[in-house]
Amino acid sequence: MNIELFKHVYFRIPILLRLLITILLVIFLFGTIIHFIEPKNFPTIFDGIWWAIVTGATVGYGDYVPLTAIGRIIGMVLILTGGGLLTFFITQFAATTVQHENDLSQGKVAYKGKEHIILVGWNERTRILMDKILKHNAKAEIVLIDQTVSQMSYQHYPIHFIHGDPTDDYFLQKANITMASKVVISADNRKGEKQADNQSILTTVAVRGNNRDIPIIVEIMTSNQIDNAIRAGANTILRPNDFMSALLYQEVFKSNAKPFETVIHLLKDQQFHHFKITEEYINQPYLEVFITLKKQHYLLLGIIRNDKWIFNPDYNLKLIQDDVLVTSISWDN
Repeated sequence: MNIELFKHVYFRIPILLRLLITILLVIFLFGTIIHFIEPKNFPTIFDGIWWAIVTGATVGYGDYVPLTAIGRIIGMVLILTGGGLLTFFITQFAATTVQHENDLSQGKVAYKGKEHIILVGWNERTRILMDKILKHNAKAEIVLIDQTVSQMSYQHYPIHFIHGDPTDDYFLQKANITMASKVVISADNRKGEKQADNQSILTTVAVRGNNRDIPIIVEIMTSNQIDNAIRAGANTILRPNDFMSALLYQEVFKSNAKPFETVIHLLKDQQFHHFKITEEYINQPYLEVFITLKKQHYLLLGIIRNDKWIFNPDYNLKLIQDDVLVTSISWDN
């Protein structure tokens, strides 16, 4: 029973650790035996272990040498067993390292970190997003879940890749969804807009089912699926079609301006910040609040009142309770 228990535990240990334990046991055994056989040449067990390591590794410093016939026989057995074990351990270690790197690039390795950002779907948008995140914070941890890419080298893209279906709990758990800080779900541009939205909503449901509190940002292509995405658990809905249509409208009717470049550079250098009006700003004119916030490095762009967005209002407009201030601030602040 004890032997069966030993086999049950021993053979479940990873092979590298199992080899290392075996080598240590062999070295300790031979070092102890040689100490008792030739106590004059090997005064302590530690001296015997040192000799066993040097002999098993075929280094042969010669500072400790067995002189008796039995001692030399033990030395020969050690060379044949210990040397083989060490060589096999080094070979296995190298093979395991290469295999682990291959598994990483093929998206087979589970992620063990926390406070990471999960990107769902690999396309040009997520690639640019990845670059911007790492430029803003070089230490940011990013995990990508995608089933269209079969391999992704860490040397080219410094992110942890999980190859699989993001609607499957198994792959979400491999990405350590419960410890992530945020999820960004990008629409699959290989599919039609309706199919892409259905996939994004299904992914949102799966993510929310595994983590009730994580912020989920979802890209939705068609306006009639926005409510479904919110019901599924999305916190933020991105509508690229509406955004691009507004830019195209600006480009068609622009007057000595570059709307697209203006928005891109604004988003590059500034981050938007919304917050409800505080007591000190209630009944204050818009201009006074603008100046006060500017001293705090916030640029007041407008307000949201009764779900209506008002940009660049009259400077005498009095702010009221429940107004939401729309501001921008530098990424450096």
